[in-house]
Amino acid sequence: MKTTIVFPMVVATTLLCVSLSYGQEGPAPAVPAATPPDATLFTTYNIDTAHTSVGWSVCGSLPGSSGCYGSGSLGPFGKVGALLEGEPKVDFTANTVTRAIYVVDIASGTNQNEVALDVYTKVDMITTDFDTVTVTLSRTITLPLTGGTSALTSMAANKQFLFVGTNRTSDAVEMNKRTFSITQLGGFSPPINVFAITADQYGYVTLSYGSFSGFDTGFIVVGPDGTEQEDGGGSQFMLNTVHCRHGAQRATTGRTGKGFSLGE
Repeated sequence: MKTTIVFPMVVATTLLCVSLSYGQEGPAPAVPAATPPDATLFTTYNIDTAHTSVGWSVCGSLPGSSGCYGSGSLGPFGKVGALLEGEPKVDFTANTVTRAIYVVDIASGTNQNEVALDVYTKVDMITTDFDTVTVTLSRTITLPLTGGTSALTSMAANKQFLFVGTNRTSDAVEMNKRTFSITQLGGFSPPINVFAITADQYGYVTLSYGSFSGFDTGFIVVGPDGTEQEDGGGSQFMLNTVHCRHGAQRATTGRTGKGFSLGE
């Protein structure tokens, strides 16, 4: 059983060390990876004011054309709490790119207090001058979390796992993206609700409990393989190179891609 420890936040500074070597034979140059067929395309998303529907549009350029190639919508939902794209899977023979889109519905169920994860599969089938885009709902999973129309959601991911929490539940969930099995992460005594989930570029994820400005706080660090690496008291979080957090709207991301968490 984890026990909450109270202490001020410590800001760590990372020192960059440069090592020079002379007279040594360098490694063989790496073979450049093939360029994904959708490297010059992008997908933008929008959400309605009620947070019940998500729109998407694919635009960009291809060797023989430029413009927008497909659009559609996801939903309806009780209320969208967070969105995240999965790691792309490229089939160079078929010239397709497949990825998941994860949508957390925080107002699911009859009483609008259940939390459901909708997993969509997005496939881009690309030719020299067109992208045929299909997006289909592949799975809906009810998560052991408490939601509601005013609940706040946190979500992040690495290559193998997806992490989701709300500020109304003391345990976050870790979901295996291949098997969809779920593990609950928490166990602080007294219980502390989830406040934020952040990730770094190597696939480490920090689950923060309590408020960054509060005194009753805790954290858990999970590694890329889904195992717990560290836990303790205090307001800890992670940074990476492609997202920021500002105000009530939180952009969250793991190595799998870009995510957006919607606040009040």
